[in-house]
Amino acid sequence: MKMIGIIFSDIYNSEMGELTKQRTLASVPFGGRYRLVDFVLSNMANSGFESIGIITRYNYQSLMDNLGSCEEWDLNRKNGRVFILPPFGTGQTSVSHGNLQALAGAQMFLERAKGEYVLISNANIVCNIDYQRALDDHIKSGAELTIICDRENPIYEDERRSLVIEEKDGEIKDVTIQDTYDDTKLCGMGMYIMKKSYLQKLIKYAQVHGLYHFERDFVLHGFRTGELSINLYEFKKSTLRSSDLLSYYNNNLRLLEESVRQDIFIPNRPIYTKVRDEVPTYYAQNAVSSNSLIADGCTINGTVEDSVLFRDIQVEEGAEVHKSVVMQGASIGKGSKIEYCIIDKDVTITEGRTLIGAPTAPIVIQKGQKI
Repeated sequence: MKMIGIIFSDIYNSEMGELTKQRTLASVPFGGRYRLVDFVLSNMANSGFESIGIITRYNYQSLMDNLGSCEEWDLNRKNGRVFILPPFGTGQTSVSHGNLQALAGAQMFLERAKGEYVLISNANIVCNIDYQRALDDHIKSGAELTIICDRENPIYEDERRSLVIEEKDGEIKDVTIQDTYDDTKLCGMGMYIMKKSYLQKLIKYAQVHGLYHFERDFVLHGFRTGELSINLYEFKKSTLRSSDLLSYYNNNLRLLEESVRQDIFIPNRPIYTKVRDEVPTYYAQNAVSSNSLIADGCTINGTVEDSVLFRDIQVEEGAEVHKSVVMQGASIGKGSKIEYCIIDKDVTITEGRTLIGAPTAPIVIQKGQKI
């Protein structure tokens, strides 16, 4: 059974601070060599999707540069394509204020795409999931909507999820938004399955009734009124949600855990990304590296511990990098020390500088800056 994919590229843009000033959330670098969108797009490609639309609002040039022709995902075929769906492309007169309103710009795409069912997803979820299994469960349930969800404890006390579901013995007791939760409740992963015809009717209804938000105006309202039949598909492997700077920072460092890497990087369901050939990383005689992910093309003359380094990073002699995320093209000067930091692309930390954040408040250095 064919499914159509729709990805929201910019949910949580405003919560990501400096990281999304020059790019959309979907194209934020993650895990040493990937972009956030690579994970959901790879899951769709591995699940046999042929038509995928990516809804954007602004700052999507880097997203387009990363995707290119999508040949890495084998989605540049005659029957397999990815479509960028920008605002104003189908007669819209304003930028959307919510994900339900944003779907109005996907109507022409949905009309032309071949497939009976649609999966809509945010781009901030890092996991490795077989959507075909979720679709089979949806069809078997006979429900109008399937919510893909999981159980987990919050990374930090004030963390919130967009959708929290309380259930008992398979029966949904309550659905809330931005509520407190623990692993006794189910947390929505921002992924939903429904029939294409049902979504098309929903989009038209939302347009004439001034509805903006998919979770609040559709899911919550439908549950409370009993007008919407809901099925829950529980995903039981590792899920990394990046909904703000702190969760993004923590999620990068969680890739240092072997169990998390095993759940996400599965050999027969690979995560694809744009190919960039680099020379192997060079470790000098006095270099020290422990418990870190270091991409190719780096030169390590100093110390790197408990960190994630992207491609083409220079760590000079005597420099120290601890518990930090350092993106492509950055340079850490001689004798400098960074700890609890997020260093964006092409940043230069000059000689002898010290930048120390906190586990709950990492320092963020914006793209291209010199410190």
